[in-house]
Amino acid sequence: MSETSNHSASQEATNPIFQIQRLYLKDISLEQPNAPDIFLTPGEPNVQIQIDIQFGQLQGDLFEVIVIGNVTTRVEEKVLFLIEAQQAGIFELKNIPAEQVEPMLAIACPSIIYPYLRSNIADLIGRAGFQPIHLSEINFHQLYEQRLMAANNETADSGIILPN
Repeated sequence: MSETSNHSASQEATNPIFQIQRLYLKDISLEQPNAPDIFLTPGEPNVQIQIDIQFGQLQGDLFEVIVIGNVTTRVEEKVLFLIEAQQAGIFELKNIPAEQVEPMLAIACPSIIYPYLRSNIADLIGRAGFQPIHLSEINFHQLYEQRLMAANNETADSGIILPN
């Protein structure tokens, strides 16, 4: 019987583990440099959204992944508001083959974090007195592939810019 328990214990020790340890809002800021005058300026707002990803190893099998979102909205070249936000997570990746760690950090983890970033940005815009802007869904797998291609061509991109 001890052989069976030793076998299952050793099997558990080598099984791949992917766990969310914590999701958190790392940083968020809102600037309205032209308020209150900008509220009186008629015109269609021009929205620019940038999304980027950062990740790194904290210790052992723990990694931090950060999804960064910047939203800049202008009316007639005057900034209506600017939001900079960082939504992050701590993930445990244990017994994962080395070649799969980076794709998990660049694809799976941001896919988990991003809905929280979208919600926090929409909420902040609403609290600032504007109609919420709901960020589009992002295919992080496609973004990762684009970054690999850019790295191979040595023309790295700093992030993805979403259309208005």
